[in-house]
Amino acid sequence: MTRAVAVIDGEHYADVVRQALAELPYEFVAAVLVGGREKLRGGETYGVPLATGLREAVAEYAPEVVVDLSDEPVLGPDDRMRLASHALALGLPYVGADFRFDPPAFAPVDVPAIAVAGTGKRVGKTALTGKLARLAAETRDVVVVSMGRGGPSEPEVVESQPTVDDLVARSRAGAHAASDFLETAVVAGVPTVGCRRCGGGLAGETWISNALDGVALAAARRPDLLICDGSGAALPPVAADARILVASALQGPEVVTGYLNAYRILISDLVVVTMARDAELRRRIQEVKPVPIVACELRLRPLEPLHGRRTAVFAAGPASTSHLDAEVVHASASLADRARLREELERVDAEVYLVEIKAAGIDVVAEAARARGAEVVFADNEPVALPGEPDLDTELQGVVQAALKEPAIA
Repeated sequence: MTRAVAVIDGEHYADVVRQALAELPYEFVAAVLVGGREKLRGGETYGVPLATGLREAVAEYAPEVVVDLSDEPVLGPDDRMRLASHALALGLPYVGADFRFDPPAFAPVDVPAIAVAGTGKRVGKTALTGKLARLAAETRDVVVVSMGRGGPSEPEVVESQPTVDDLVARSRAGAHAASDFLETAVVAGVPTVGCRRCGGGLAGETWISNALDGVALAAARRPDLLICDGSGAALPPVAADARILVASALQGPEVVTGYLNAYRILISDLVVVTMARDAELRRRIQEVKPVPIVACELRLRPLEPLHGRRTAVFAAGPASTSHLDAEVVHASASLADRARLREELERVDAEVYLVEIKAAGIDVVAEAARARGAEVVFADNEPVALPGEPDLDTELQGVVQAALKEPAIA
């Protein structure tokens, strides 16, 4: 039978627990008492050794699964999900009376790899991937593999930076022209491989994905470094040498550190928090794991000079424009809402359309600009560390060095 560690509590009498351990279809090798005192008289025995904690039980008894025999009020939903996250981070399934969580499968890759994941959509994950790729590509050969809900049916390699005309042509041919792999190819200037996925589990697994085929294509090029970009909260399915998690402060501490996002934190080497600095969020993240954290803003970075021209700005969310060398005549956060976007465009009169490569950025905004004879300039949404935060470039370089097994720079 499958070797198991039991999670038990003192709200059950010991003989009830012993009966469960005997009847359930597992070989219980140890138990972890997680609290509760009501039914404890002292000197209880359970027929298996009691470990001091889950990590200790796994290290000493090498179980294959964690079986939760506890209940309210000792383990409420938050505590149970936190314990499940720890089990998954240890590579073990976590099973209860009516649920089962399995750790996502990570395939080995024979080149150094970094995985970038998010706690949801629009948290700045792809922006962070672009920055990481640009930084690493200054001295190394880098390939990025991206998976998305609108990626190609077969992995597609993009060798060079697509132009506006390239992306408009894709859109007119019926393809998704603002997929993450195309955005990264434009803003980072490195080869990218586009993949697709469908569905996302609580721990980051997907129902279907061709990402591993894309990883194989990328690895065959023998780059110095492979960067794997997740999709929303779905994890890249690779056994990466280092991991970065990107979360938005707008999600709140309960979401960023709750549910199975605690698992995402536990397997990460760096957490980048976007949108705002939040002391409570930082405290809660480090309560899960004492991981380095950098709080950032996302700042629009035009890929070509604007030269003070009358400019309409189109982003997927609210974005500051005060730093732009342009006369901003319109600022839109509606790239994900095509109907609203078309209404806005009817009122726009600009020389330049500055647009993120997101959602309807190509098929609606770039097409409208082309029809009006205006110039289209692509915008990166670059993560920039907030004042007083650790230097983001230094932290990213540290992750690269860890993935490449290089000594830290003094």
